[in-house]
Amino acid sequence: MTHEFKNIIKEYLIAKNANLKCVLATVVDLDGSSYRRPGVRMLIREDNIMIGAVSGGCVEKEVLFQAQSVFKKQIPKLMTYDGRYRLGCEGILYLLLEPFSPSKSLIADFNTVIENRSFFELTTSYKKEYGDLKGFGTFIHLDDKSYTFNENTREQLEALIFKQIMSPCQRLLLIGGEHDTVQLAQFGLNMGWEVTVAVTPKEDKTKADFPGINALLNCEPEDFPVKIIDANTAVLLMTHSYVKDLKYLMVLKNSNPAYLGVLGPAKRREKLLSELLEHDMDIEMEFIENIHGPAGLDIGAITPQEIAISILAEILTVIRKTDPMMLKDKLKEIHH
Repeated sequence: MTHEFKNIIKEYLIAKNANLKCVLATVVDLDGSSYRRPGVRMLIREDNIMIGAVSGGCVEKEVLFQAQSVFKKQIPKLMTYDGRYRLGCEGILYLLLEPFSPSKSLIADFNTVIENRSFFELTTSYKKEYGDLKGFGTFIHLDDKSYTFNENTREQLEALIFKQIMSPCQRLLLIGGEHDTVQLAQFGLNMGWEVTVAVTPKEDKTKADFPGINALLNCEPEDFPVKIIDANTAVLLMTHSYVKDLKYLMVLKNSNPAYLGVLGPAKRREKLLSELLEHDMDIEMEFIENIHGPAGLDIGAITPQEIAISILAEILTVIRKTDPMMLKDKLKEIHH
């Protein structure tokens, strides 16, 4: 959810430039089940524009109504939403609404943490009591510094605390510049992921060929900056060139991405891995075993868009450590 909070900061700056006050709504607790879990946030602007969502769309109007008193009094407030009689989800949501006016120093340090792909922490104090909660609110811990979202927030000795460790934004690294890369990039961006595309100079591609991506790497496989790959990076080899894929695998062998996929049939994968082992007999078998090829889940995908969904679905199952199945067949709770 780091990408959602990143967007909230971005939208806050737009509102600030328009001299509009903002309120931050955070789901801090839940009794029962709900469409989204504690930790989701949305920004409410003084002109009633809402950024983000705390549910599938049912709760937002009530949040907007409850936020009006926070705009007026500038005092945080705990609201509840009982979905047992109004929603398909049988749960009670507890949301803290707090004035949101982060300082310039907070925003500068936050941007540095995002750029460095570092972890940060959010801790929100609250009580499960409807009404004003003066002095309650959120602390954000960025490296060795702590900030609040408004100057009136204080440490609360007798309060419930919702703590959230925020990991770096999920990154999707697509190696190859063909038409299917454009499709995968768009789907990844729509999921809120940071998307980087890697091509070679001979492909004659520019960032404009992949609308919306965060970065374009233009280098030969042997010069690929493998150090940019971290535990929150999913990598997909999709050059449509056997020779290029092999060269990239030789470079990637010492990396440890969250996911590594290769396009193409199983026979092509086996040939790639066999040749890779011939080039380097000391390569870690764990690296070999963690290569997903053909990339994607078997959902009957045919079109480039459907194949993109299949691949992203597999990436999610790997990074979330789940076994794909139809939810109607799941005996436990969805978010068990």
